[in-house]
Amino acid sequence: MSKLLCPSMMCADFSSLEAEVAALDQAHVDIYHIDIMDGKFVPNFGMGLQDFEYIRKSTNKKVDVHLMVENPANHIDLFAEKGADIIYFHPEADIHPARTIDRIREKGVKPGIAINPGTSVAWFAPLLSIVDYVLVMTVNPGFAGQKYLEFVNDKITELDALKTSAGHDFTIVVDGAISPEKMAQLSKFGVEGFVLGTSALFGKSRSYKEMIKKLRSL
Repeated sequence: MSKLLCPSMMCADFSSLEAEVAALDQAHVDIYHIDIMDGKFVPNFGMGLQDFEYIRKSTNKKVDVHLMVENPANHIDLFAEKGADIIYFHPEADIHPARTIDRIREKGVKPGIAINPGTSVAWFAPLLSIVDYVLVMTVNPGFAGQKYLEFVNDKITELDALKTSAGHDFTIVVDGAISPEKMAQLSKFGVEGFVLGTSALFGKSRSYKEMIKKLRSL
């Protein structure tokens, strides 16, 4: 199983963002992960539209958007038209999540749902047949540098088992305190995509190219 390595750009060095993107491109990352927060759905403000636009124009790699916002349907058209390849939203924040998924797909973008640690698989299971990605939050969303929540492992294994038994075709991605050790463990649970922050990629002494090569070998 090949890994999707997705640098979390809220952890990048914004004093030299152009150099950061160039180095990550040269390291052959797969998808740039952009967190958009409104200070309401989560108690923090994340990256902005201009950050997304800058990264989008600086790379030919895929770019995803993780909408940690209330009423995410209001923002689908904007980010789709700005060039997002994948849009994640939280069904917990959406009155009509199936309609929002349909809208994302209508815009030519891959739809994904992002799931909080406390949300059960049973709650969002009806949506699994119509999404391409499921982003499982392994920390409470909104802040970098948190501790991995071990109880989420049961949700991941349940999700993988349901994917197999029901014949669904979504990709499981994890986000939050993803260390190299967690990557090795979660790969065995059916996880294919990893959002990489300070636990595995940013703020280290080695080059991104060297670290990405090592992470792919796990």
